[in-house]
Amino acid sequence: MKLIKLGLISFLVLGIIITSIGLLFPSTVLVSRAVDVNASIVKIKPMLADMHQWPLWLEGMKDSSVTIQSSTSAQIGNTAVTITAVTDSTIVANWQAADGALQVSTMRLIGKPEANTAIVQWQFVQQIGWYPWERFGSMMNDKIMGTQMERHLQLLKQVAEN
Repeated sequence: MKLIKLGLISFLVLGIIITSIGLLFPSTVLVSRAVDVNASIVKIKPMLADMHQWPLWLEGMKDSSVTIQSSTSAQIGNTAVTITAVTDSTIVANWQAADGALQVSTMRLIGKPEANTAIVQWQFVQQIGWYPWERFGSMMNDKIMGTQMERHLQLLKQVAEN
């Protein structure tokens, strides 16, 4: 009986310690990448603001599980993507996973419309729950998402410059 009691108390204490350490991690995760493009903002913006043009530079959009419903809405596998705002220099999209997890994507066009160069900055912001496995798992967001974002921005650069 003492062994079972010791095991339960140890399990509870270990759970509290892991949860406490997890709470030290930030609840908001931001992953951001940027690329210099030798093309005007006027040429780049339609590629970002119209989902029908996303397959030109976003590899995952060529998959058979992707359904583009309109220029502002698409279903990418289990994720619903909706462009919620388009301004002169910013495109904001919500990426809603089937489990309810929401990531907000912001693509900024930095430069002058008349110039032939621009900086495209892309960022994802995600709110993380208090569960320790979510907090510890968020440490990998930059490595996983950041690498994909860099590859997609390079494709955008190639398409825009040609």
